[in-house]
Amino acid sequence: MKIKDLSILIGIIGVVLMMVVPIPTWLLDVLLVLNISAALMILLIAMNTTDALHFSIFPTLLLVTTVFRLSLNVSTTRLILRDADAGHVVETFGNFVAGGQLAIGFVVFLILVVVQFIVITKGSERVAEVAARFTLDAMPGKQMSIDADLNAGLINEQQARERREKIEKEADFYGAMDGASKFVKGDAIASIIIVLINLIGGIIIGMAVHGFDIMKALSTYAVLSIGDGLVSQIPALLISTATGIIVTRAASEGNLAHDMSSQLFRYPRLLYIVSGTVAMLGIATPIPFVTTMPYAIILAIAGYRLQKNLDRRKQEEQLMVEEKEIEEVRSPESVISLLQVDPIEFEFGYGLIPLADTQQGGDLLDRIIMIRRQCALEMGLIVPVIRIRDNIQLKPNEYVIKMKGNMVARGELLLHHYLAMSPGFEDDSVTGIETQEPAFGLPALWIDEATKERAELAGYTVVDPPSVVATHLTEVIKKYAHELIGRQETKALIDSVKETYPALVEELIPSIVGVGDIQKVLAKLLKEKISIRDLVTIFESLADYGKFTKDPDILTEYVRQNLSRQITQQYASTSEPLKVITVSPAVEKKIAEAVQQSDQGSYLAMDPASSQSIYQKLTEQVNRLVQTGQQPIILTSPTIRMYMRQLLERSLQDIPVLSYSELEPNIEVQSVGVVNA
Repeated sequence: MKIKDLSILIGIIGVVLMMVVPIPTWLLDVLLVLNISAALMILLIAMNTTDALHFSIFPTLLLVTTVFRLSLNVSTTRLILRDADAGHVVETFGNFVAGGQLAIGFVVFLILVVVQFIVITKGSERVAEVAARFTLDAMPGKQMSIDADLNAGLINEQQARERREKIEKEADFYGAMDGASKFVKGDAIASIIIVLINLIGGIIIGMAVHGFDIMKALSTYAVLSIGDGLVSQIPALLISTATGIIVTRAASEGNLAHDMSSQLFRYPRLLYIVSGTVAMLGIATPIPFVTTMPYAIILAIAGYRLQKNLDRRKQEEQLMVEEKEIEEVRSPESVISLLQVDPIEFEFGYGLIPLADTQQGGDLLDRIIMIRRQCALEMGLIVPVIRIRDNIQLKPNEYVIKMKGNMVARGELLLHHYLAMSPGFEDDSVTGIETQEPAFGLPALWIDEATKERAELAGYTVVDPPSVVATHLTEVIKKYAHELIGRQETKALIDSVKETYPALVEELIPSIVGVGDIQKVLAKLLKEKISIRDLVTIFESLADYGKFTKDPDILTEYVRQNLSRQITQQYASTSEPLKVITVSPAVEKKIAEAVQQSDQGSYLAMDPASSQSIYQKLTEQVNRLVQTGQQPIILTSPTIRMYMRQLLERSLQDIPVLSYSELEPNIEVQSVGVVNA
């Protein structure tokens, strides 16, 4: 064994032997001074400890010091009762603290016992009990948090193991402190009993054995009993205070002195209030002015110096932040942040700032929140956060909408005006600045407040600038919704379905299709303005047909057929027949014969002359319906629907292309045009 290990074992054995083996008074004096020194050292260590686990030996040390102190009590009691002499330390404490008056010494001893037993020990015991209970209750949550960080890759296995060990040590430490606090409580009770034994037993033994009269016996043994009690209680009080400090240091960044100075003087201006209050006590009360004024001056000076230092530190921190930002810009890695592209951006000129400034009555932010809610309800799409910023490079009243850094739409607004759209006939009394409605490209007028009522009476549709922006932004999001849904967004939608339909998701992914396959199907649906809100039906369709094909185009067709009720309600009215443009059998045959198969799937490989002929005749039918104010819808057989969609992809992408299997059987269909070969 090492020398230090052997010395500690010998010391513990010596503490136990002190209870039964008499020791001389000179050695008792040395041990009493050692007891006081050890208690003071423990208190200082507790004050400078930043983490309770750094002083994890404290519960055991508390037991050892308590046993050592009780052994000293036994030794002093033996010497007091046997020789009426317990050494210089006990006698000095008895005479010096009491000041020659036994009653004062006894009162001081009782005060120390009350402070330790009722105030410090009782509070420390309660705090230790609650800390132990809360630490044990929080262990499962902390363990789950560590496992989550480990699974997410935020920490490695070694860090996870260290965190788990720390949690276990915390639970053991606070559990041990809960029990160790009982030692201090019992020690306080034992001190009172030992003093009474020394006093009563000493008087009896002094009169019976040593032949003292009652006054001499009382004075002799009272001094020794009080001295013994004080010598014992002062170290006990120091260790009790250390116990309270250890168990009450819940959240700390430094030692006790650092925390007190940083937290008590965090608000220096409050010292001015305290200084003024102390000064008023000397002016408005009988308290002498010379007593309060020095304190008031000291507090005021301290507040001024602390506030000055606080301001200087804030300036230094600001300079450090600015220097750090400059260094980040200069560093080679700083360009990485520039690669981030926002999914949707809305930029506007400085003249449109009132639209977004809430202090000027702008409600654009609230409208964008409603747009995101509307898109979620109508399309089933979680629209990402829309970045709003002003751009001095734009015209004052101009705005642009960007998708992934590229401009997709722009418009111009006139604040304090209204956009009036004609009902189909012009009213000469309604005058304004001619323009185009940005969302649909309709001819419109910017009119002032005075013309608004006249335009509404004439049948014009009148909207304010924020509504114009909201409508335009909504239409742009719907048009480019298929670009906003990537694999990450698809994974979020899958997780939301998994919460309520775990069996469906577990069967579908990844054994049948992957996240990328689902993303392609959802993007194709959104591209044709089909809502993906009914994800359960979409996933059920993919689970049924994904076993037979991995082609996203074919899977999309199967999904559309299972969404027939939704598609029917989207385009058909219950009161009127659905008017459609049909395709002749000859055209369908020509399209079917032009389909080619490849490793990536099937595609339409029609010769340019034939495709141009079909496209031209289809355009004629569409224009004829548009001129009559009807919504053109193309109806084909299920086998060629997606190829007809490919044929019209570039020029007529807003024209719906449906198949017979996507309509409910009870819907009446009326053909208003046929595309012939």
